[in-house]
Amino acid sequence: MSEEQAQQMLYQLQMIESYLGEMTRRESTLVGMMRETSAAIESINGLGVKEKSDTLVPLGSGTFVKTQISSKDKIIQNVGAGVAIEKEKDAAVNYLESRLKEIEVALQDTSAKKHDAATRLEQGKQQINQMMTMGQPTK
Repeated sequence: MSEEQAQQMLYQLQMIESYLGEMTRRESTLVGMMRETSAAIESINGLGVKEKSDTLVPLGSGTFVKTQISSKDKIIQNVGAGVAIEKEKDAAVNYLESRLKEIEVALQDTSAKKHDAATRLEQGKQQINQMMTMGQPTK
């Protein structure tokens, strides 16, 4: 194997390593989205358990104002592109559950890509190690 081929192989391994890092970050983001969506579903389902519900509304920079929830049947939900609509409680939960399923599919796809990249990276490292232990000249 020539020095140029070895350089190319190292470059490819660096690219795979970078891709693997991106898949790891994406996987982490998706897990966070799943947690947030699940928490939203639980919160919506928890509305109406009590007659009066107090909550904290964030104002920013760790500042909150205490308030009471006046409507337990209507939910304002962001549907994308800066658009929020009012939905019935059940419709809001259904939307979030379908969103959760989409996130789960994306997470499975990302995990599979991450596993594939990790396998290719390991194989490439083994090839380079074999070349080095065999003592093949690089010219």
